[in-house]
Amino acid sequence: MRTSDRLRYKIQTATVTEKLIAINVLVFVLFFLFRTIAYLFQLPSDFLLQWFVFPKELSEFIIKPWSIITYSFLHGGIWHILGNMLILYYAGIYFLNYFSQKRLLNYYFLGVIVGALVYMLSYNLFPAFQGMGSSYLIGASAGVMAVLIGIATHIPDMKVRLLILGSIKFWWIAAFLVAVDVIQIPMGNAGGHLAHIGGAALGYIYTKQLQQGNDIGSWFEKIMDGIATIFKPRERKAKMKTVHRDSKKKTARPSSNSGNMRGSMNKDEKQKKVDAILDKISKSGYDSLNKAEKDFLFQAGKDD
Repeated sequence: MRTSDRLRYKIQTATVTEKLIAINVLVFVLFFLFRTIAYLFQLPSDFLLQWFVFPKELSEFIIKPWSIITYSFLHGGIWHILGNMLILYYAGIYFLNYFSQKRLLNYYFLGVIVGALVYMLSYNLFPAFQGMGSSYLIGASAGVMAVLIGIATHIPDMKVRLLILGSIKFWWIAAFLVAVDVIQIPMGNAGGHLAHIGGAALGYIYTKQLQQGNDIGSWFEKIMDGIATIFKPRERKAKMKTVHRDSKKKTARPSSNSGNMRGSMNKDEKQKKVDAILDKISKSGYDSLNKAEKDFLFQAGKDD
């Protein structure tokens, strides 16, 4: 299997958690690259950034409504993104053992949205923030907290093994992180901690509603499906072809050695079949493959 095919295979078979992490890291690198270029050419470093961060003012948000999502893909530094992505990765592993990948996206993005709204309301309602200058929200923490608290609410007594502390119940970890955010509000980055709490609240409420048979995120999933349908490539219909059948010719029976067909294929035929399978994955996902196709793809990777 060629390197490009392996890359396509990795992308198609990656979990939604891994894809979210990859997008966050890619955006982080691109924005810091832009800052470097801006520094070298003496340009305003935040010119591009200010269009994607989430503001505390409603009037500014109306001008850039997309910022309620885009702010979550921006991070202030290496430790900021590293902490968020590590928690998302490990929380995502447990989450996907009990819920679907689409539901993880529901938790993540609804947590991001609720976190942003809590941030905006807090800065405009609480007296402690009155008279403050401009303030902006960045980071995926609200979405990450929604996923973490959501799964911790579903399996509160599940024990997680930590390096130094040993086995700890999931809800202890979740409660500790929420408590840290509450305690740190007066110490700095109050808006960020309030957004974290908003995401955590969404995760808790979402799971509790699911346990009662009510999916409060179904509307968001329908919107995501609609957007995905717009960008999904349409399948081309095969052209009709007239075939003349000779009644005198006997129908060929399948060879008894059909199970060994993979071994008898030449390199070009093998590559064509690999490409066809990868195209099927790109259109319908890895789960659409049957067992024979999965085995063939796996064996092709080993052979190369």
